[in-house]
Amino acid sequence: MVAKHFSKFFARGSFLRWSQKYQPLGSRDLGGELEEESELREVEQEKEITALPPKEACKCQIDDLAKIFQVDLETGLSELSVLQRRVKHGWNEFVVDNTEPVWKKYLDQFKNPLILLLLASALVSIITKEYEDAVSITMAVIIVVTVAFIQEHRSEKSLQELNKLVPPECNCVRERRLQHLLARELVPGDLVCLSMGDRVPADIRLTEVTDLLVDESSFTGEAEPCSKNDGILTEAGDLTTLSNIAFMGTLVRYGKAKGIVIGTGENSQFGEVFKMMQEEETPKTPLQKNMDKLGKQLTLISFVIIGLLMLIGWLQGKHLLSMFTIGVSLAVAAIPEGLPIVVTVTLVLGVLRMAKKRVIVKKLPIVETLGCCTVICSDKTGTLTANEMTVTQLVTSDGFKAEVSGVGYNGEGNVYLLPSKEVIKGFSNISMGKLVEAGCVANNAIIQKTTMMGQPTEGALVALAMKMELSSIKDNYVKKKEIPFSSEQKWMAVRCALKNQEKKEEEEEEVY
Repeated sequence: MVAKHFSKFFARGSFLRWSQKYQPLGSRDLGGELEEESELREVEQEKEITALPPKEACKCQIDDLAKIFQVDLETGLSELSVLQRRVKHGWNEFVVDNTEPVWKKYLDQFKNPLILLLLASALVSIITKEYEDAVSITMAVIIVVTVAFIQEHRSEKSLQELNKLVPPECNCVRERRLQHLLARELVPGDLVCLSMGDRVPADIRLTEVTDLLVDESSFTGEAEPCSKNDGILTEAGDLTTLSNIAFMGTLVRYGKAKGIVIGTGENSQFGEVFKMMQEEETPKTPLQKNMDKLGKQLTLISFVIIGLLMLIGWLQGKHLLSMFTIGVSLAVAAIPEGLPIVVTVTLVLGVLRMAKKRVIVKKLPIVETLGCCTVICSDKTGTLTANEMTVTQLVTSDGFKAEVSGVGYNGEGNVYLLPSKEVIKGFSNISMGKLVEAGCVANNAIIQKTTMMGQPTEGALVALAMKMELSSIKDNYVKKKEIPFSSEQKWMAVRCALKNQEKKEEEEEEVY
């Protein structure tokens, strides 16, 4: 009996122990399943996010737009959201359909009418058993086609490498941090910050605007910059009337702004233009037109000669095959076999001369078109120069002068008071300190390590403040109002107050 009681007791005890052991495990599994379900829901929600046409985005409230793209207007997107959206939307760039194999590009060189005419004459030479002429003509054609193909292939490779050297960039808010990114990394829902001189990296619905003027001439053809705002439009007219949308490829001429990316790559309005451009055929150069015309004329003359000779021979009662052979021989003799060689060699020499001047020519005939140019207009900043600025001298209104050493945006260098060469730090010289303070506070540029985000002039002033150990003084102020810099007025102003004096009267605010 005792044994039975003990066995029942241990059976109950073991049951209790097993039940207590597995209950928390079950709850943890349930929690894990809930977490996985929430993650799956988030992934599904990310997949549902699509690009929004500008005519729809311009009518949306800013908060509604943030809900549509599931983005916090303060923190921006998370890196996980960016990766998931990139899987669906791809990179913010245009993919040129240039997947032709090398052998096809080589065969395309034979499409020249003059080359085709020479090949036809070589074939006729074989038929008439004039093998020496056939070999010489064929060799001439192969030399011309091979030289042109090699030169153009090298130029294409060089241009591809050059495109990788200067990729477009932008300033974007992600995970509460302002980041300097390549424009191709943007996805719908990203928060982008724009300032004067920036190229708009994607279609953006503006959410914060300060006196923004955008040059849309590359998009609409209008020379005058368009004024932009962050208001809501009740009706969407044509694209030129969408005042709260900044379109990809346009240029910020004045002011600054912040907005949500609504379309990237081929889903942007510029992408629509790109698709239409891809459908257009590349126009021929004047040299190509003349060569095509010459090829057609020679072909016509050759057929006329053959026809006339055969007609005359038939009227005289001669054998038609012999007359045809004579006519073909005369036609082949009329074709200038050396012309394609001379033209190709001349163009290649032109390409090589341009290469010595550091100019890459993609197609051989373009050299002749380039020779017809009398004026070439090029943007200097960022193209011929590094797009960096450095402060070298300081002059105050009360007569103090100083020189600055060091270049770049790394803060290396010193400020020397003239003529004593004394190193100035902080407010050791009040006039110099207040001058640098004004340049630092009335400023929108940010330097992180050696990367500058903003305009080069403002970046140079921040770098100067770093050399004088005053770069953190900007954090002591709260900006109340700003008049952005413009090339017309040549100044910028901000009204701000010290952080511990925000609630005091307006007369205690400072203007820089």
